[in-house]
Amino acid sequence: MTEAHKKVVPQHVVIIPDGNRRWAQKHGLEPIEGHKKGLEVAFNIVKASKNIGVKVLTLWSFSTENWKRPSQEVKYLMHIYRIFFKKHVKELIKEGVRFKWLGRRDRVPQSLKKLLLAIEKQTAKNKNYILNICLDYGGRDELVRAFRKIVRRGVKSSQIDEDLISKNLDTAGLPEPDLLIRTSGEKRTSGMMPWQTAYTEYYFSKLYFPDFSKEELKRAISDYSSRRRRYGS
Repeated sequence: MTEAHKKVVPQHVVIIPDGNRRWAQKHGLEPIEGHKKGLEVAFNIVKASKNIGVKVLTLWSFSTENWKRPSQEVKYLMHIYRIFFKKHVKELIKEGVRFKWLGRRDRVPQSLKKLLLAIEKQTAKNKNYILNICLDYGGRDELVRAFRKIVRRGVKSSQIDEDLISKNLDTAGLPEPDLLIRTSGEKRTSGMMPWQTAYTEYYFSKLYFPDFSKEELKRAISDYSSRRRRYGS
């Protein structure tokens, strides 16, 4: 048994994979090359986290604010996301991974939307591991969409409680995050799951995401396991 397995392994890990474009700039490459490298690393981290014992992994791939980036970059990002999932969907199914798409579903290209919905349906009964991809996701946007769903149902204000709100979020039915990792040295969450992360532990890695590795993931988990989580008590 490895050292990582002997430690307390978080059930749900969230990763904000920041620094793809800065990594590309550092290496004299176009921004899209950083995104391509980041996707390769992401798939390696999915496998590594599953082997370590993590049960749920959430990766933030594209935020609601990312639409402000140059249109050509956004277009190519959507293109490589589609290629990435087409390439790995069979392996996800074979490994018993359940795929979930968190975020808005009305703005991504139809070809990508159709593919992601199909993967969700194909993997819906898998139980070994859950992979959440946040695509066109923003924490505030998620809350707004949840409140709108509640209002549309005609729920009285006196009936609204924390449990009802949680059940109307994109993460309904999932355990709340135990550990949130952000790469690139930035020390903020940028609105990632503001409702769900009330008692989440944070780990800020100095590495750009294309340099993130299984070893750095283990360091984050080791750091997490040394903490005492009191949940306000």
